[in-house]
Amino acid sequence: MQGFGVHTSMWTMNWDRAGAEKAIAAAVDYKMDFIEIALLDAPSVDAGHTRALLEKHGLRAVCSLGLPEPAWASQRPEAAIAHLETAMEKTAEMGALALTGVTYGGIGERTGVSPTKAELDNVARVLGAAAKRAKSLGIELGIEPVNRYETHLINTGWQAVEMIERVGADNIFIHLDTYHMNIEEKGTANGILDARDHLRYIHLSESDRGTPGCGTCDWDEIFATLAAIGFKGGLAMESFINMPQELAFGLSVWRPVARDEAEVMGNGLPFLRNKARQYKLI
Repeated sequence: MQGFGVHTSMWTMNWDRAGAEKAIAAAVDYKMDFIEIALLDAPSVDAGHTRALLEKHGLRAVCSLGLPEPAWASQRPEAAIAHLETAMEKTAEMGALALTGVTYGGIGERTGVSPTKAELDNVARVLGAAAKRAKSLGIELGIEPVNRYETHLINTGWQAVEMIERVGADNIFIHLDTYHMNIEEKGTANGILDARDHLRYIHLSESDRGTPGCGTCDWDEIFATLAAIGFKGGLAMESFINMPQELAFGLSVWRPVARDEAEVMGNGLPFLRNKARQYKLI
């Protein structure tokens, strides 16, 4: 995955036919290279319809998710494997290139203590099985470290590296997110440098998940480090302005983080594109 993309939460979190048509048309209008589709309910997705729309507009896609509680990998590995297999099959049917996100756990999964050996053993087993199935489908599998309020399992780039090297599959990649890195890393540059050998995708998200350029993320540090490592992966803008209640809880988004789509896409998108051009990433 290369180029500039956007998470489809900008327009919809319900990937039915109407949501797909709305989001894909908007992404094309904004001249995106790809979209990231949230697979919150993979079995219900009309993959053929989405694939036809993507092919019609020459738009690439990746899919993302977090595991629901009945399929948390650390506790119920067999259920997690089954859930990921269904999502990966739907991803491949749509013609998307990868399934990424919190593929190792749930958004809002916390036990109140550090991860145990048994939990991490289960996660490694799930990711190993998922990577094998992904390879058979011709797609890749990503893991996204997220902040301590969303999971206790993998919060940083180096933790993601440890898990990938433990699993030993060559089709698993790291998917960083500047919002989470702004909380967890000892400087975003260090997180990018730690993950560099496996880094193929990054969410460009402001410190409050709102309009990029209007928070505390150090965008020059982020883009300069990406340029320094020769990053060639996907640059995906992510901002949450229309959160369904069940996701708002896991993400701890309790108030509007931006006025509306026009503010984020009209101000944040040009800001990020200009930074990416400045550092010769696009």
